[in-house]
Amino acid sequence: MSKRTGTLCVFLAALLYSIGGLCIKVIPWNGLSINSGRTLIALVVIGGYLAIVHHKPRFNRWIFLGAVCTFGTNTLYAVANKLTTAANTIVLQFTAPIFVIVFSVLFWKRKPKKLDIAACAVVFGGVLFFFLDSLEAGGAVGNVLAVLSGAAYGGVFLLNDFPDSDAISSVFWGDVLSAITGLPFLVRETDFSPTALTSLVVLGVFQVAVAYILLTNGLRTTPAVTASLVSGIEPVLNPLLVAVFYGERVGRFALVGAAIVICGVVGYNVLKGMEEKAVQARHA
Repeated sequence: MSKRTGTLCVFLAALLYSIGGLCIKVIPWNGLSINSGRTLIALVVIGGYLAIVHHKPRFNRWIFLGAVCTFGTNTLYAVANKLTTAANTIVLQFTAPIFVIVFSVLFWKRKPKKLDIAACAVVFGGVLFFFLDSLEAGGAVGNVLAVLSGAAYGGVFLLNDFPDSDAISSVFWGDVLSAITGLPFLVRETDFSPTALTSLVVLGVFQVAVAYILLTNGLRTTPAVTASLVSGIEPVLNPLLVAVFYGERVGRFALVGAAIVICGVVGYNVLKGMEEKAVQARHA
């Protein structure tokens, strides 16, 4: 897979992740119940994918660490969405690029490039600006969980960097953890309306299974920092979908913030491409 194709896979994964806020909002269940239900469905899809590509799930301590990151991302995001606004949840989860750089420095001693730091600043600043007039105090617990979800999400982007890693196996076992821990809550639910069930299927098939398959494939050729920045489209689309279809207000600064994020992501990739071509030219 080429770097361009890998980056496209990450971008498509981010588009699918962006439907999460809306679907979780319209399902009248506990966040743990939703997470269990959607990952049970996702396990069927991911299991089918693994069978098709003849890849048996592996397990070791590093894959388990990746599974914990996946589990934390899924669970904390679903619960936080029920305790605070979709805008709060996604903007706080989008601290992930910062955690990617921090983890890379702490555990792999990788010094971030100026372009990486600048892009993180622009994208993160754009996200904050996007929610300038809609980022509310919200539930304190929900906000804390959203930040922790951002830390776990940062770990997901580093799945391929763990020693003896296997990203899709980490996703598989992370979904197993999500399904099991939320099952006691899921069996207590009583509202199984068509809207709830349809939204759950959409979450399981597309927002979890297909999105993670795309992401794990894309991460094979896309550096973690680049991938986390390309995913900057998610915090723009997520609250917009919730605003349009669920009625949560998005303020007048939304378009400005969206422009900053999109320009930041596109600009980063253009400059990164020019930088790589210059390096290739020097070594030709």
